[in-house]
Amino acid sequence: MPNDTSTLLPRQVADAYVDAYTELDPITGTYLGVPASATRLPDFSPAGARAVADLARATLDRLAEAERQPGADAGIERRCARLLRERLTAELAVHEADEHLRAVSNIHSPVHSVREVFAVMPTDSVEDWAAIAERLRAVPAALEGYRESLAEGLARKLPAGPRQVATNLAQLEEWIGTGNGWFGDFTAAGPQELRAELDAAAAAATGGLAELRDWLRDVYAPGVEGAPEVVGRERYARWSRYWNGTDLDLDEAYAYGWSEYHRLLGEMRTEAEKVLPGAKTPWEALAHLDEHGTHIEGVEEVRVWLQKLMDEAIEALDGTHFELAERVKKVESRIAPPGGAAAAYYTEPSEDFSRPGRTWLPTMGQTRFPVYDLVSTWYHEGVPGHHLQLAQWMHVAEQLSRYQVTLGGVSANCEGWALYAERLMDELGFLTDAERRLGYLDAQMWRAIRVIVDIGMHLELEIPADSPFHPGEHWTPELVLEFCDLHSGRPTDYVESEVVRYLGMAGQAIGYKLGERAWLAGREAARAAHGDAFDAKAWHMAALSQGSLGLDDLVAELSVL
Repeated sequence: MPNDTSTLLPRQVADAYVDAYTELDPITGTYLGVPASATRLPDFSPAGARAVADLARATLDRLAEAERQPGADAGIERRCARLLRERLTAELAVHEADEHLRAVSNIHSPVHSVREVFAVMPTDSVEDWAAIAERLRAVPAALEGYRESLAEGLARKLPAGPRQVATNLAQLEEWIGTGNGWFGDFTAAGPQELRAELDAAAAAATGGLAELRDWLRDVYAPGVEGAPEVVGRERYARWSRYWNGTDLDLDEAYAYGWSEYHRLLGEMRTEAEKVLPGAKTPWEALAHLDEHGTHIEGVEEVRVWLQKLMDEAIEALDGTHFELAERVKKVESRIAPPGGAAAAYYTEPSEDFSRPGRTWLPTMGQTRFPVYDLVSTWYHEGVPGHHLQLAQWMHVAEQLSRYQVTLGGVSANCEGWALYAERLMDELGFLTDAERRLGYLDAQMWRAIRVIVDIGMHLELEIPADSPFHPGEHWTPELVLEFCDLHSGRPTDYVESEVVRYLGMAGQAIGYKLGERAWLAGREAARAAHGDAFDAKAWHMAALSQGSLGLDDLVAELSVL
């Protein structure tokens, strides 16, 4: 960061932080499209975590000075300053609680970041592949730093949950494989002139995975045996602020989850009767669709079908409900690498759009895909969901700040928009078919259930008396598995993967429904203020051009657009 910060405004402080942070975290640099990041990996050791925390503290000091400068109270500077302060404060709270010393998850951990970054690296030239080889050689040291952090956590009696460890071990086994492993398969497409170098680098990276696996199996797993799976109210509140950008009333949020559960159950029963007259539950109708509903056959075929779905959505929405720049209209459908979690996901475009936004479908070994489970999911992950928001952020980055459209992202803002996008497509009449609408309602129900079980499980709350499931009992991970299995049209392995995810990412899963509530509240307040003059297209584009906001600020800012 510049030595002289006496004349910097908040956006300049924020963008200097992005530059400094990507030096410490080259994986983030790759996602942003920073060429200098391509060959390196972060330091995941305790020392590396301290360096990130020191940067955050120094940035907060510089921000305090910037906020005293003339012009710092302008709306765009004020929003950026507020976001930067809230995000860095939340991140420091997590760091100071030493959460990085027990960061084991089935979807969000250093080892996942190390593997997944290779899937977004450019592979168009020999130089690109040479950078991949160099980064592959850095994998063992990066994983050794991660192991050092976990070992310190173990020594200080800060264990990860045993279920997280067992799941991660199974993932490592799959990535290592019995042949070339994931890294070897990935580099098989590289140029012949680098064949020997790529093979050796892939073998070294796979060796790093094997060393981590052996240590987790032989040392860490026995050391955390019997450790609590849930985090408790204090840790949960800290993580909830991190993921949602607000200090939630967790008991009110829990009650809201149940109210949405009851509302959605009524709507699901109505649609289920259209799909399978006489069905005892909506999930019986969904099971019927698994066998007899509309399907896409083949992995490549489903990738193409999802691409067409997003292209058609862009064509239908652009100019009517959104006003999209040409580069925002490009989004790619991809099949996710094997060995990850079961949920679909999205990766945003690079800052220069040389790498477009991409949706990723984990096939979990399947070759037959029911349409009811895909349509609203791709409205969520792709268009008008994550892609339109995150690509629009990148498009207007110069008007905001790099920080607001990249590192400052708040999970509940993004997931809330994506769930709002699913509802918007229902409101606009894209889900009139009973199969697709029941699938949409099932997806909405899943997000309501996440609020119930994520808060209920980690806080060990009582199940209400009006619940059809174990009223009066207190939530446990085993009850959550049973409840989710009864209230889902998804396969058991998906449900198990999701529950492990909630255990390892406390407070994240609630942001979908609570974020959607914030987006809806902001829209209704703006509609009430404008009356008949309310312009939904203009509101959507203004809302998507604000950059990131935590839920503390989102409703207020949306209401005045």
